[in-house]
Amino acid sequence: MKKIKVAVLVSGGGTNLQAILDAEKDGIIANANVDLVISNKAGAYALERAKNYGVATKTIIKKNFESAEAFEDAIIDALKERNIDLIVLAGFMSILSKKFTDTFKDRIINVHPSLIPSFCGDGFYGLKVHEKALEYGVKVTGATVHFVNEITDGGTIIAQKAVEIQLGDTPEILQKRVMEEAEWILLPQAIEEVSKDLLLAK
Repeated sequence: MKKIKVAVLVSGGGTNLQAILDAEKDGIIANANVDLVISNKAGAYALERAKNYGVATKTIIKKNFESAEAFEDAIIDALKERNIDLIVLAGFMSILSKKFTDTFKDRIINVHPSLIPSFCGDGFYGLKVHEKALEYGVKVTGATVHFVNEITDGGTIIAQKAVEIQLGDTPEILQKRVMEEAEWILLPQAIEEVSKDLLLAK
């Protein structure tokens, strides 16, 4: 069966990558397979997770290039080399340029730990998102999977899942709950949905 070839771009521990790999193993993702994991940080634990599943890995570090454009070109080359169809940003801590997002238009997806348009855009990443949600006093937060364009968290929304904020939540507790109840469920489902659409378009 023809499957969509997925590359996952990571920077850290790779908990979202793990959710994707597990979903593929469990058949939740049936129309795609993770073919490549690229990290922009040496020694990121996500690379170990990929190797444990026999997935090819590549480390491409920005400071090893003379410009941001050269860094992105190296990523593009790595993706094209393996004929990647779909790119998933899973905690990838590097903002991609318009040139990059246009090269893979409607073929890059990201998961953001809030219900966009709340607590998103420049500067909203990691724990900061949950800190702001608690500071603001919202009762419900969640996660959003969206297509990626040149505007931070600005692409078309694919799916959202709400998570209730509970009394006594800290940013760390909330971050963990949003991952477990929303991100790790939503991202694999979105990959499967987008992959089906890409296969139909082939």
